[in-house]
Amino acid sequence: MMSQAAGKWRHHWWSIGAGLVGVAVLAWVLWRIDFGRLGTLVAEANVGYLLLVPLAIALEQLVRAWKWRQLLYAIRSIGTLRLFGAIMAGYLTTLLIPFGVSPLVRSWLVARLENLTVSAVLATAAIDRLVDGVVFSGFVALALTLTVFPDPSGGIRFGLTVGGVGGLVLFTLLFIALARYKRHVQRRDNWIIRLIGRLPARFAAPAGRFMRSFAEGIVWPQAAWRGVSIVLASILIKLIAITHFLWAGLAFGVVLRPADYVFLVVFLGFLIILTRLARIPGGFFFGAIFALDLLGVAEEQALAMVLVVQFSSMLTVAGIGALALWRNGVALGDLQVVKGDAAARS
Repeated sequence: MMSQAAGKWRHHWWSIGAGLVGVAVLAWVLWRIDFGRLGTLVAEANVGYLLLVPLAIALEQLVRAWKWRQLLYAIRSIGTLRLFGAIMAGYLTTLLIPFGVSPLVRSWLVARLENLTVSAVLATAAIDRLVDGVVFSGFVALALTLTVFPDPSGGIRFGLTVGGVGGLVLFTLLFIALARYKRHVQRRDNWIIRLIGRLPARFAAPAGRFMRSFAEGIVWPQAAWRGVSIVLASILIKLIAITHFLWAGLAFGVVLRPADYVFLVVFLGFLIILTRLARIPGGFFFGAIFALDLLGVAEEQALAMVLVVQFSSMLTVAGIGALALWRNGVALGDLQVVKGDAAARS
């Protein structure tokens, strides 16, 4: 009991400390802003380019849905638009419950609509993420090769290099682990099943069902063109993500080199992961302004670009995600029981 109480206090003080760090950085950013110039930038913004930002965000997720369809095809043929709605509903849940539940929610929703097991669909979502991770490592190498930015100590390049290489190794090992897991679970006498069998009866049966069902979802398309399409779609997703800052920048008169946009996506990808692990709020906001400053963008233009991208993402996800839930007869309150439903259906 004492250790649990101490853990809660540590978590409490860590959250307060992370929040204070976020407030301090926000104050520092706002102190440097010329709000008169910011108002002029907003008033003179190109509306056409601004509208392209939410369209690009929606298109990115539509391509992601098509890619996920290719992975799910070995289990069941599901329409791209249905998967698109599930993905956006998952992101909407992340906005409401910021604990990385998006893959679970979208898997639960697809399983619910298609009468599949959540664990099998979740396995395909995991493979989808791993493919993205491998492709992201390639973009890290591209950014390090082509992008030029102030880095006197070399710390940023070193961090990106370590992150890119480490990520590639990790994702490759996870692919191997999933393949070995599938082979082992398919054998009734394997050590995993024997280990589960030693659990109490009320845990052993559902755990065994989950493990076998998850293994059924570890699939790769037999058709070569589908496998190639998954990788190409992942590359296209990253390219579309790059255009978010392209359109936002053009709206405020900012034009960067193509390699600079690649650097933005790579740098923010790592920073978002780190700030989430450290529970520091506003990682995307502060990181994007810092990265744009490295690339020579004025503070006012950087702030305007970041706000456009962030609010466009939130509004697009909220609008399409809520519509998808409504069309499929799912209330936001139903998402509170996702974990319980997932366990029951697995």
